[in-house]
Amino acid sequence: MDIFPDRQALANAAAKLLAAALAGPGAGTLVVTGGGTPGPVYDRLSAMDLGWDRITVTLTDDRRVDGRSPFSNARLVRQRLLVGPAAAARFVGLTGGGGAPDDDATAAEAVVRALLPSAATLLGMGEDGHVASLFPGDPDLAARLDPDGDRLCVGVPVAGLEPFIPRVSLTVRALLDTRLVVLLITGAAKRAIIERIDADPAWAPPVAAVLRQTRAQVRILSAD
Repeated sequence: MDIFPDRQALANAAAKLLAAALAGPGAGTLVVTGGGTPGPVYDRLSAMDLGWDRITVTLTDDRRVDGRSPFSNARLVRQRLLVGPAAAARFVGLTGGGGAPDDDATAAEAVVRALLPSAATLLGMGEDGHVASLFPGDPDLAARLDPDGDRLCVGVPVAGLEPFIPRVSLTVRALLDTRLVVLLITGAAKRAIIERIDADPAWAPPVAAVLRQTRAQVRILSAD
């Protein structure tokens, strides 16, 4: 785990890692997350000249809300990442107004499959150890955390935290189909989760499925 003196330094480091993963010829996919922490990363990344017209951006998860809602991860990405040079990127959302979360997930499955493997995946983590919209207590969690599972996208009819809005999420199989995972950790409580996972092999919140694997490189960046 790389620990930075403040969140600005964390954002600088994360943007540089993602930019390096996206560099080079050919098309690439960047998988990004919502929440409060990644905004400054997107501000920095959007200003970089990375040949954005060859890059597709998609999401780790999103809430099934109107794209103008403050709860929409797609809205955050459009406002903070897909501006300046990065406006040339192609954006693929996960929700499309289907009748139920599983309808959106089914529609997104083939699209996401065509975008993988990704060049990089940016993840955050909740204070319950969830990543994307893969929450502790979900009765289907084991299948969704299986790196060899059948699904890439799943509907989440009941979110594990507020706001309790149905969602669509990538599974761990999809999150790990990447060359690099960058995991952002902010605050002492979240850092303690990572430290406990390292110290206690029997404890397995959802993020442990990302950390305890050898399929994808993971960089953990932390700041208070």
